[in-house]
Amino acid sequence: MNTIKIGGVPEHFNLPWHLSIEDGSYLKNDIQLEWIEYPGGTGAMCEALRNKDIDIAVVLTEGITKDIIAGNPCKIVQTYIQTPLIWGIHVGANSNYSSIFELQNKKAAISRYGSGSHLMAHVNAQNHDWDTSLLQFEVIRNLDGAVDALTNGNADYFMWEHFTTKPLVDNGIFRRVADCPTPWPCFVIAVREEVLSANTETVRTILDIINTTTSDFKHIPSIDKTLAYRYDQQLKDIREWLALTEWSQSPIEKETLIKVQDYLFNLDIIDKKTDPKNLIFDL
Repeated sequence: MNTIKIGGVPEHFNLPWHLSIEDGSYLKNDIQLEWIEYPGGTGAMCEALRNKDIDIAVVLTEGITKDIIAGNPCKIVQTYIQTPLIWGIHVGANSNYSSIFELQNKKAAISRYGSGSHLMAHVNAQNHDWDTSLLQFEVIRNLDGAVDALTNGNADYFMWEHFTTKPLVDNGIFRRVADCPTPWPCFVIAVREEVLSANTETVRTILDIINTTTSDFKHIPSIDKTLAYRYDQQLKDIREWLALTEWSQSPIEKETLIKVQDYLFNLDIIDKKTDPKNLIFDL
């Protein structure tokens, strides 16, 4: 029995993993797949991969690209979500800000440096022709920390996935002032190089199982109701999200990694670019 540890955010994107673990698909193939939640997001998972706390991660494309270039001994094995991630831009319920344009040179709450919330704050600033060198950040670690920071005024705005934060908007804790979609497919699957070398067939089997699950996912009876219940979402919001979201069963395109690197380099988030083949492992 091979034990493989996989990390991901506690969000609706990852229900296919839970369903395939719960139905014993991996155990039937002599694989003990252990899911570990990372509320802190991609930055926390990149650190966990470096520390060998997990073997596989379902991470944001831009975050893992940055970290592999910075020396994280991992490779991207495929795209997981083909569509962009829609980042909601939020302020506290009692904030004086009501427009995205009022947030220029204000302080952004981020889960950690190198996280999606950090990188997308740069992308959002570039979209509005702001001077990214003037960006300010408050590290808040996770969504609970963001609630505290925006409520207490320690940060001015916070970027997180639109539908994950929708309950906080509905409950009057946050106000959303705008959205910022990623300019590329949002989630990829990354694996430590050591695991790829020692357990190639195991990783290939895991991908075969999850790809079978995601290809049929939208056709599971009442999947919208299951998602709404398990992730405490309104049914209408889940249906909107499902309509916008497409899972992938394919390797990431080299052109995507070139585009991501161009963005990160132009924003001074990475200091060099590399051939996409150095970022991927072809199974």
